Amino acid sequence: MDARMQRFEDYVTMIAGHLGHADRVGPFRGYCAGLMLPGERKSVEPMAARVAPTEVRSAHQRLHHFVADAPWSDVAVLGAVREHVLEAAAKCAGAPEALIIDDTGFPKQGKHSVGVTRQYCGQLGKQDNCQVAVSLSLANEQFSVPIGYRLYLPKDWSADLRRREKAKVPEGIEFATKPEIAMALIDEAIAAGVAPKIAVADAGYGVDTAFRHQLTERGLQYAVGVTSVVSVWPEGTAPLPPAPWSGQGRKPKLLRRDAQHKPVSVKALAMALKPRQWKNITWREGTNLDLSSRFAAVRVRCAHQDYWRSELRGQEWLLIEWPKSDAEPLKYFLSTLPADTSMHELVRVAKLRWRIERDYQELKQEFGLDHFEGRSWRGFHHHATLSIAAYGFLLVERFAYPKKTVQHPLLGEIPALPTGFRPRGSPAAPATRSRLDRDAASRTGRRTDRTARVLSVLRKTG
Repeated sequence: MDARMQRFEDYVTMIAGHLGHADRVGPFRGYCAGLMLPGERKSVEPMAARVAPTEVRSAHQRLHHFVADAPWSDVAVLGAVREHVLEAAAKCAGAPEALIIDDTGFPKQGKHSVGVTRQYCGQLGKQDNCQVAVSLSLANEQFSVPIGYRLYLPKDWSADLRRREKAKVPEGIEFATKPEIAMALIDEAIAAGVAPKIAVADAGYGVDTAFRHQLTERGLQYAVGVTSVVSVWPEGTAPLPPAPWSGQGRKPKLLRRDAQHKPVSVKALAMALKPRQWKNITWREGTNLDLSSRFAAVRVRCAHQDYWRSELRGQEWLLIEWPKSDAEPLKYFLSTLPADTSMHELVRVAKLRWRIERDYQELKQEFGLDHFEGRSWRGFHHHATLSIAAYGFLLVERFAYPKKTVQHPLLGEIPALPTGFRPRGSPAAPATRSRLDRDAASRTGRRTDRTARVLSVLRKTG
């Protein structure tokens, strides 16, 4: 067994203590191996054919039971992955500095998969039939790792007892908005003692005033996106004080505004800024060139329904991105980073959210996050946990060997599928084999001794 395979076996052994039963260790090994090996599809049956080509049916049954039915804890396994990654990152990539809150969509054709409904899907950039999951990641400039992941269950699903029972949704799961789910994940991170002091999120979360307030209540600073219509009081302005007391009835306590004295939208404020308030900021190196844009930062007070408040909200930063070539500002961020924070640091923290986009890209393209074909609540979350576990192993490999391109960390070549293998539901095979089919069969016969040895390890799914 080569060194990389030994590290994988050590990783499996470490996770094994969190699976609850020794019979689950083999399927865990096989499932993670299937996710890490090259292959176009990372659903259960193709993975079973890839890791156990001589016993596809039995391997498929074991892997399917493990992901769809076995009652192991997603929280426990994700916690083990998190600690493994953080321990390795501490030696070469540093401690995480921010929590990244985000969600991702999974387009679906049918209506039976748990949580599927017509809603906004970021992957498609429009409303469509899909599932949506909320995630929480730890990140700094060098790395990021998802540590929490939960399906958003729409209202029509939450109230439909028949569909809930069919998809095996736990009784305690009730409807919660995406910001509420995110806050529950943040509370879990705080309870585990792994939450940094900064939270980063896009406008889908940042526009929620209650969400921002809850972050502050938990002692977290934030840098979150907001939309152009969010209203603020520019520096030097504020709501009117309570009305004078007439001497009768209760003494007025609520702040006021009127037609002449009212807040402005962040877009209106941005459009009124002077040219000298804008600066070109470079925040990181891109693939081909440095990433830079034009920004302004001003101190404001948020104005959302402050006429129901008796105390002023605190000041915070409004960061605005307006590329010089654009007709109007592009993005807006609110941040509670300290008042003496430089504009460069404000931009850097706000832009740290790019790490989650890279996570999702790799989790979907390399680790089959969106390939699960089951319909149950448990299966959906188990598959995501296993995708993140496989990704965690890859991250640690990258820490250890930063000069190598570690993409599929188990094999140097693609193991061939069994001759004639077709996943269920695929079109009928043509009468004659194509040249590609013949080449695949030829590769099967010429599989190297090294690949055979590795596969013998991966077949330990019992």
